[in-house]
Amino acid sequence: MVKGHLEAGTLRDVLSRWCPIFQGYHLYYPSRRHHSPAFGALVEALRYREG
Repeated sequence: MVKGHLEAGTLRDVLSRWCPIFQGYHLYYPSRRHHSPAFGALVEALRYREG
């Protein structure tokens, strides 16, 4: 979102050592109504971690 501003020099990156690059979680969500218990446990674990 700020790449253009950084390249133009209007913004300066000052904490890059403490800002690791993380693309986030990518999760396939099955289309069927009833998913497996293991999938449900994974979704709940990720919700707990993000919240």
